[in-house]
Formats: sequence, structure tokens, C-alpha cells
Amino acid sequence: MTVTIWHNPRCSKSRATLALLEERGLSPDIRLYLQDAPTKDELEAVLGMLGISAQDLVRRGEAEFKAFGLTRDSSEANVLKAMVAHPKLIERPIVFANGSARIGRPPEAVLDIL
Repeated sequence: MTVTIWHNPRCSKSRATLALLEERGLSPDIRLYLQDAPTKDELEAVLGMLGISAQDLVRRGEAEFKAFGLTRDSSEANVLKAMVAHPKLIERPIVFANGSARIGRPPEAVLDIL
């Protein structure tokens, strides 16, 4: 089974999720998504896998959210554009396995796709 994590090593939830995977004997592929930003197409695919909207994946507390002019009423297209330009806005971590994805908040939320 291939497991991938979109990981930010500075994020405690991301570190905890990675540790949880490793404790279960998994060696996930680690994508440092802040350096290797996902494309619009990749983000749209992730939203489909998660069954959520871009508004549900964006981190509203980041300075870039306001700097990009986003609000809770921003269009899906504008939120996606902002996340591509500023991957820090993407909620983290995201784990992919078995054709599914989960956000690791809490970290244990990823266990049901393994």
C-alpha cells in the first residue's frame, strides 16, 4: 500500500500524523507541499476525495487569507487560486491511501483509510 502525506514539519498536527503512520510500520511518501505546491487540478482532485469545498480546506487564520482578499463568501475559484499561490493556506496534513484522502485533524482521522 502506498501512503502519501502532504506534510509541514513545522506543524504539530502534521508531525503527530506522520509519527502515527510510522508507529504503524508505514513509511509514507512525504510531500513537503510548501516547497512542492499542489496545482489547481491536484487541489480539485483532493477536494473530490475529501468530499469538501475549498472553503473547508482553507486555513482562515493565516495572514495570507486576508492578504489575498478572501472571506467566508469567496468563490471556490478564488480560494483555489489563493491556495495554489500560497500553499500555507491549505489545511494540513493530508494523507492519501487506498484511493482516499483524509485531513489529519485529529491525527487519528487518517486511520480509517489505511
